[in-house]
Amino acid sequence: MPEESTLHKTNWQVYLIECSDGTLYTGITTDIDRRLYQHAHGEGAKYFRGRRPQRLMYLEGGHSRSSAGKREIEIKRLTRADKWSLLASPINELRAAPAAARATILADN
Repeated sequence: MPEESTLHKTNWQVYLIECSDGTLYTGITTDIDRRLYQHAHGEGAKYFRGRRPQRLMYLEGGHSRSSAGKREIEIKRLTRADKWSLLASPINELRAAPAAARATILADN
């Protein structure tokens, strides 16, 4: 039986990172640790060329590639105040994590 395409698996995650200039960067990935490493080391998103990633603030899993992309766009369209409200919402998987995990400093990686 053929392996299910990554496109249809529900292992995609939507995340928000607080940046050194106070902005929130929104992205999607299948491997949050790899993606955080890339951001911290200047690989990947051009957004981080003029600012440094500081902390992982939000994580929402269980998405397909399609639903993660749609959710990313939805979050990017939110106002700054609404994004900060989202960080405190029950769907933020980091809310249940220990404080040390929530305060992950990316610039030191």
